[in-house]
Amino acid sequence: MPDSALHEANDATAADNAQLAAFRRSIDNIDAALIHILAERFRITQAVGEYKAINALPPADPARETEQIARLRALAEDAQLDPEFSEKFLRFIIDEVIRHHERARGR
Repeated sequence: MPDSALHEANDATAADNAQLAAFRRSIDNIDAALIHILAERFRITQAVGEYKAINALPPADPARETEQIARLRALAEDAQLDPEFSEKFLRFIIDEVIRHHERARGR
């Protein structure tokens, strides 16, 4: 391979690597934001769990969960995100919140 072709190939590889690094930085930033948003969500749901425990309310609210899942599936579709994935993700979060609420209730 002539030196000029090798130099061009190295330049292309460097550009590809720079693009990949930029994509990864963006993903890392989004991941950090997700963690902070989830932490805030769980702080709020912890307060809800304490409220429910004090007021003798059940840890789970199936009607609310159904409404939330339907609402977030529609949001996912609008955002061109797989609604099945969004439901699984939300179900995981809801199950964890219910577990926290049950613990707050003293079960």
